[in-house]
Amino acid sequence: MTQLTPEQTAAFERALSHLSPADRARVDELKDAAARAAAEVAPHWDFELAARTVDGLLGAEANDDQRRGLIAAWALELPGRIAAERLPQAVLAGYPSYIDRLAAYLDSGADPYDPDFWAKDVRVALALSVPGSKTQMLDLSSPVGPGLVVRHMLGGRGPRPLIAWVQAGGWRPWLETHTEARDLSDFNEAGWERNWAAAAALLQTRPELAGVIGSSWFFDPPLETISSRLTYLRTTPTSHGAFMIHQGGGEIHDERASASSPTRRAMIETGEYSACSWLLCWPRKPLIRWAQARGLLQP
Repeated sequence: MTQLTPEQTAAFERALSHLSPADRARVDELKDAAARAAAEVAPHWDFELAARTVDGLLGAEANDDQRRGLIAAWALELPGRIAAERLPQAVLAGYPSYIDRLAAYLDSGADPYDPDFWAKDVRVALALSVPGSKTQMLDLSSPVGPGLVVRHMLGGRGPRPLIAWVQAGGWRPWLETHTEARDLSDFNEAGWERNWAAAAALLQTRPELAGVIGSSWFFDPPLETISSRLTYLRTTPTSHGAFMIHQGGGEIHDERASASSPTRRAMIETGEYSACSWLLCWPRKPLIRWAQARGLLQP
């Protein structure tokens, strides 16, 4: 992708034209400093920190018009940021749909600006996260500290993840995948395969990265019997060199696990099942080897 389409450009310019003079002045004043500040904190484990940092610069008087204006202003500059990242074709191919979705959301004037979408849009508009598939995005840098791996072992779950973390050079940055709820059309086995392939293509060009990670309740092993259609989410990576780290349960994981399944909801409500989050870690070498064997990487 080298440039925006005329329709995309018009949508972002339209979002800016809807701002009041005061809000437009605020956007123009802050967009460069806010972009730098967001980029500085982007490698933190907290996915939402970049957006919260921008909110901090906007201050107590921040409003959603200003947020939409910043996203539109950054989106108009996105081709330059994409070019600077020297992304592989497997990632570049996802940008047309990502930018169309971003333009459509700004055009919708959604009020309030959904906090999760705001966090994702900041990262996408600044090329801090990039397309994996229509449904999965990839952060370009995320940590996996030793504390989480050690806690897994001390919890009586064995030393294998710690050994695998050391072998992978797990102290280095990782890619991290996140689900984009505005388009779930690729939340299927083929879509996840495209996401993992995009991650592998990125890793081929970025030897400083340890691999790719993802954190969710849907990697929970009991789902193999509770929701067997989701088994591939865990077994495809773990059958090809990935390892998992237990992160624990909690109300938020129960809420997410029950949202789309009456079966899981009923089991959670009766106490038969309690959702747990797991961190799935797929080191670079086995992931690239898997993608090559599947014919998913360009020569």
